[in-house]
Amino acid sequence: MAVSLSVGTVVFLLVAVSVISAWSGQQGQRVSVEDVQPEQIHIAYSSTPTEVVVTWSTRNATSVSRVEYGAMSLSLKSTGNATKFTDGGLEKRTQYIHRVVLGELKPGKRYMYHCGSPVEGWSDVFWFVAMHDGTNWSPRFAVYGDMGTTNAQSLTRLQSEAEKGHFDAILHVGDFAYDFFNKNGEVGDAFMRQIQPIAAYVPYMVCVGNHEVAYNFSHYVNRFTMPSFALSRNLFYSWNIGPVHIISLNTEVYYWLDSLGTSRLFTQYNWLKSDLKQAVADRAKRPWIITIAHRPMYCSNKNVDCSENESLVRKGIPEIGAPGLENILYKSGVDLSIWAHQHSYERLWPVYDRTVFNGSRSHPYTDPGAPVHIVTGSAGCKEGRKKFGPPGVWSAFRSNDYGYTRMTVHNNTHLYMEQVSDDQDGVVIDRMWLIKHTHGPEAWRKSTRNEF
Repeated sequence: MAVSLSVGTVVFLLVAVSVISAWSGQQGQRVSVEDVQPEQIHIAYSSTPTEVVVTWSTRNATSVSRVEYGAMSLSLKSTGNATKFTDGGLEKRTQYIHRVVLGELKPGKRYMYHCGSPVEGWSDVFWFVAMHDGTNWSPRFAVYGDMGTTNAQSLTRLQSEAEKGHFDAILHVGDFAYDFFNKNGEVGDAFMRQIQPIAAYVPYMVCVGNHEVAYNFSHYVNRFTMPSFALSRNLFYSWNIGPVHIISLNTEVYYWLDSLGTSRLFTQYNWLKSDLKQAVADRAKRPWIITIAHRPMYCSNKNVDCSENESLVRKGIPEIGAPGLENILYKSGVDLSIWAHQHSYERLWPVYDRTVFNGSRSHPYTDPGAPVHIVTGSAGCKEGRKKFGPPGVWSAFRSNDYGYTRMTVHNNTHLYMEQVSDDQDGVVIDRMWLIKHTHGPEAWRKSTRNEF
């Protein structure tokens, strides 16, 4: 008996056969549908405020890397590229990292999107809000470091708040998965799937930590796409959002000289000098300068580097003529430095060269005489919490509750931060208003000195 098929049915069957019989591109090796499905989807801002970069992974190559998106429907298309990434472990597991730039976005507009290809298939549909225009608005951030695949205590609350639109960006201040390379990269894959309910909706901005150093930072470099990716491969970069200039730095260049050499340290430092010079020149329109970097200059944890000895990040390495970061940040008038690494939370008084420079005794964070430091590394990982030692006089508040930080830059003069405790079911355990009527090194005035 003859069977008559409509044209639409024939097309559907052809596409279905194409998907089921997807080819990997590796000598014609046949692969399953799961091997070409998009996963580990996350977005990031680029150097251009009207752009967002969508990054995802597939186990095998696909015919095209594409994102369909739009405000009301998936009517717009953008095509990018994919790179093959091979883990450095014994199994040499491979995957394909896809990157697609969505450009000419309308500021503050909500877009829906999915990623993949019309042949091998698409992801679920997600959404994001394009960056608002100009500097006269109040960006909101979730800030944390040291979150692993196991014991990720803050993950559930962060997922909920991200999907409800509470944040304009996430700042993950180093140390991911514990570790990306473990089990031949399978732990890294699990972590990227784990953060997808956050990172597919909110730009996930990162800096590198000590747990990313394996195989020359290869997992960190390949899995993310930060601004100026072609220049620095995510290891250092800067970007603007509202009235804020944010600088992401690599502190590992001070600690792995035998394997990394010294050139990366000097390259980053020279770039930082140039970037800060431009940020200072732009301060009339964008007054706040914030740095994020993993290993802190100051901490009161039981730690050899930032409490028991002088921090290499702070003081540098005189034996090779390598400068630390504290002087250049101070002389450029950096307002706020955010760190992690210690699995705890600590708010410092305004401090420079181990000396406290509060604005006044009654209002220490109003027009302070030095940068403010925050350590927020308590999002949760398999290593647990970090114990404290005796506090320095610069230590204003500390807690080893699991949790994360919320930050809102309200305007040119007022910045608000609060620490959320996951141990206490979301209770805010610390708050700070940083108020600056003047930005830049001219703002520093030495009052309420406390030395140790």
